[in-house]
Amino acid sequence: MPAPFAAAQAVVLDTNVVFDWLLFAHPDGQALDAALVRGELRWIATAVMRDEFTHVLSRGALDRWQPDLAALQARWDRHCTELPTPPAASRYRCTDPDDQKFIDLAADNSTCLLLSRDRAVLKLARRLRQVGVDVMTPATWVATRITG
Repeated sequence: MPAPFAAAQAVVLDTNVVFDWLLFAHPDGQALDAALVRGELRWIATAVMRDEFTHVLSRGALDRWQPDLAALQARWDRHCTELPTPPAASRYRCTDPDDQKFIDLAADNSTCLLLSRDRAVLKLARRLRQVGVDVMTPATWVATRITG
């Protein structure tokens, strides 16, 4: 039986992690999917993040994977809780401006998990931990669940 929604840990996923999970069927995505379905995690995002996801899909760069746009959007809708864009967390500046939106949302939500493989995001892990945000790669997150 799924955990109560309120007990689920909030998780912010960068766009590449979302694609690994929803489109590329990466093994780390299977663990993520299971945790979302069981109610252990609650995926949070903003409209800007969804727009980025949709924009990348529409550019055609992923066409060789034959994405089913409607199915991907439906999975987004099923698993994601969209929140308003938080005020900029100027205290935590990402060197990649395209990734700032993930940092801001995670910093605005205490006891949050931020999954990314982007070095610019990962190098903020120590600083974000001070406000309750755990930043790690999906592979590290999966490993902590196994050993944890």
